[in-house]
Amino acid sequence: MAKTGQERSAKAAEKRIEYDEKELRHRLRLGTRQKLEELMTWNEIEEISEAIQNLILNAHSLGATLSYQAIGSPRHKVQISENVARIFRNESLAELKRDPGDEVIHP
Repeated sequence: MAKTGQERSAKAAEKRIEYDEKELRHRLRLGTRQKLEELMTWNEIEEISEAIQNLILNAHSLGATLSYQAIGSPRHKVQISENVARIFRNESLAELKRDPGDEVIHP
């Protein structure tokens, strides 16, 4: 006798509890989604969840140092131009002249 949909759902729920499964949800912008789709194509993976699990397992197997390089987020270096630094310094000095406190000013 075939199981009803309710029985199958109950069994699936029990398994999720037994294996301590957690559902992860994540929104991706177009560029990141395209990269994931490309990775999936290269590796002939059809399910996003399988791709994500493989990425996690493979990154973890690299160890602390290499996984940091593999999954590190690209960071933009902030550089303050000489112009902006000069304007900031001049405005700061002007503010100190308007409202002197216990600050020490070194020209």
